[in-house]
Amino acid sequence: MSNSSSFAVEAHDLVKVFPRGNVRALDGVSLHVEEGTILGLLGPNGAGKTTAVRILSTILGPDSGRASILGHDVVKEAETVRRIIGLAGQYAAVDENLTGRENIRMVGRLSHMSWKASGVRATELLENFGLTDAGDRVLKTYSGGMRRRLDLAAALVARPPVLFLDEPTTGLDPQSRQDLWGVIENLVAGGTTVLLTTQYLEEADRLARNIVVVDHGRVIAEGTPAELKANLGTSVVSITLSDDGMAQKAAGLVASLSDNAPLVDRNIVELTVENGPMVGAEVLRALDAAQVPIAGLALREPSLDDVFLSLTGHKSEAETAAERAARIGKGSKHRGEADADGRDAA
Repeated sequence: MSNSSSFAVEAHDLVKVFPRGNVRALDGVSLHVEEGTILGLLGPNGAGKTTAVRILSTILGPDSGRASILGHDVVKEAETVRRIIGLAGQYAAVDENLTGRENIRMVGRLSHMSWKASGVRATELLENFGLTDAGDRVLKTYSGGMRRRLDLAAALVARPPVLFLDEPTTGLDPQSRQDLWGVIENLVAGGTTVLLTTQYLEEADRLARNIVVVDHGRVIAEGTPAELKANLGTSVVSITLSDDGMAQKAAGLVASLSDNAPLVDRNIVELTVENGPMVGAEVLRALDAAQVPIAGLALREPSLDDVFLSLTGHKSEAETAAERAARIGKGSKHRGEADADGRDAA
């Protein structure tokens, strides 16, 4: 079966239920990824992101629905699909007792490449990913960012036209994340199609042409980053209260100033509106009249974090302490994601 559309990845009404706990991980998910683009798949813990990737990469079979990669059915033509995809997950799928070069070479041999060809490819990928100097060191000496780059390099040994990246930058420091983003952008510039799951909204905003947001196994929103943000309004009025206990009262006082319900996070109340300056002035008047003290008021453009919060009711679990501190003036611990499929739930 050949690909007759411009979509490299297509999924229609995917359903997956895990008997243990009767978890309905996917409940009719549909999505498509245009060739040579990145689709960002977003959602909270347990939303179904990892389950979708596992079905698309033939690791799991759907209970119903269908999916194809470059026109090849992931169930009926699973062996063909495995030859045309690459997969890099949250945790580096490499052997720490081998060197970087040996890891890539091993993947090449498993992909039926000759010993010579796998060696040439290893040298090429080590150079492309900035790992030439570390290529002959065992992975035990690699940093987390280096391991993640090697894992991505290993997924590209056979030059797959379609790449699945499941939380590829989880746990990396900001500079390592930026470096990996550059690598991913270069791959897409060369024609690779990428489906990216991520908890980092900045990551999706920078990399993805289109975004699909899932929650409780269903698609709850989709569009370009600009479209999703535009749906909220043109401005966000962010009110910082002097006292956390006043946030709910403040939210009630300003609720009528926006078509969207106020979003409350500790001592922060945010409104998405069409005319930020005018509404900001009205907010100040309303709170002053009610003698609600505020510590600050700011206007900004909507972000994907605002979209995520509006759609799911809470912030992305991967919001870093620095990002949170910048937004609410208080640090918080970084929490990673553990999607589940019986062990985890997404």
